[in-house]
Amino acid sequence: MGGLIALIVILILLIWLLISCIRIVPQAQAYIVESLGRYKTTWDAGLHLKVPIIERIAKKVSLKEQVLDFPPQPVITKDNVSVGIDSVVFAYVFDPKLYTYGVENPISGLQNLAATTLRNIIGEMELDQTLTSRDEINRRMEAVLDSATDPWGIKVTRVEIKNIQPPKEIEEVMTKQMRAERERRQTVLEAQAHKEAVVSRAEGDKQAKLLAAQAERDAQIALAEGRARSIELVYNAEAAGLERLREANISEAVLRLKGLDALKNVADGRATKIYMPSDIAGAVSTLGLIGESLGIGDQTPIDRTPKPAPAAPADDCCDDDEKGRLAHEASAATRAIQNNVQNRFRQ
Repeated sequence: MGGLIALIVILILLIWLLISCIRIVPQAQAYIVESLGRYKTTWDAGLHLKVPIIERIAKKVSLKEQVLDFPPQPVITKDNVSVGIDSVVFAYVFDPKLYTYGVENPISGLQNLAATTLRNIIGEMELDQTLTSRDEINRRMEAVLDSATDPWGIKVTRVEIKNIQPPKEIEEVMTKQMRAERERRQTVLEAQAHKEAVVSRAEGDKQAKLLAAQAERDAQIALAEGRARSIELVYNAEAAGLERLREANISEAVLRLKGLDALKNVADGRATKIYMPSDIAGAVSTLGLIGESLGIGDQTPIDRTPKPAPAAPADDCCDDDEKGRLAHEASAATRAIQNNVQNRFRQ
């Protein structure tokens, strides 16, 4: 009975030992296996069987990309300003063996390496350049860390500067500078807007004046053309009238009468000076009684004393009273015309 119990115990131990030697490696992980204290192999994802007592799993390594958020590091810039910089490193293990045996505590080593590299890079830059050159800082840090961590089996894929914290005094100065810059931009924008408004208003006034000048010019041209047309029509009418008079063969006596009629109209006007043609005396002298009544032409003095009417022929149809009355009216009319013309000439 005792031997049966011992056999059962031995079988249970063997089964437990066999089960303990079976290992399943999850995805994105690697197991480092040692045999009698020495590196033997690296197990990838899947089912594996190890030799009991002789082999053991030395380390389990994750192959996933890791986000390493390091605490802020005090860094001094080239212009002696102390700033705190918080960086984030993205990395993964590409060689589990090197990661296990390359360096003791590789994550701590990567953190210290990132801090020293950041100090070296920032120490070559001034504060303003540091605040505006994050891409350059990230690129340079990634190159240095990736090259330095290759012997550790770590691949650095990306480095980001999460925050740059300058001293409070510098922040106040930067705030004032930012406010002044924004006020300057606002002033410049307002000045540009005012300039554009003035220019637009001036352009509008210019266009309005040009349009008004063009309208005035067109009106003057139209008025001048109308006057020219009216003068042309008047001259054409006068030319047509003269042409008709020439075609009618009017006698010289009629033309002289027309000239005297025109002279009469001139004498009745408001003109203070009248220029008489040189041949007016001859023209008037040929008209007989009218020339004598005007007092020009023949220079013989006119006897203005009443004279008895000559005896009428025996066969005259009018009596003496009627003839006297007619002679008296003709004499009065002649004197009135003469006085009127002389008064106008004196004026």
